[in-house]
Amino acid sequence: MTDEASDRELPEEQIPSPPDSPQRAELMPLPGLAAIALYLLVLAGVIVVGVVGGRHYPPLFLVFAVAFITASGGLAMLFRWAWSLALAAVLLLAAYNIWIFSTLQQAPALVQGLLNLIFFLYLVRPEVRARLR
Repeated sequence: MTDEASDRELPEEQIPSPPDSPQRAELMPLPGLAAIALYLLVLAGVIVVGVVGGRHYPPLFLVFAVAFITASGGLAMLFRWAWSLALAAVLLLAAYNIWIFSTLQQAPALVQGLLNLIFFLYLVRPEVRARLR
């Protein structure tokens, strides 16, 4: 019996149809979370360098560096607790930088404050919260 004969014998609903589009695994479903995670790692690095240098930050600021590194790693693994930690971090950083701009009129503080505000608005989107576990 040939393949053509076996295809004719099967009813229409038993013939398997090819998939419409191939499914691929996404490495990082939310690239914005990856950007925020990298941003938090950079901030943690700046704090560590500032503390080790002894000129910019007191040693107590290492607590912030640990929190930023923890939030960054958790965001990469899509944990909800890391989302909360990152959300608090970017909101507080936005408020702090906007306060610095309003008192000292430093333009870099305004840029960083607006960047943190954009990250906050991205994190509160329903699509982002729905992907977390």
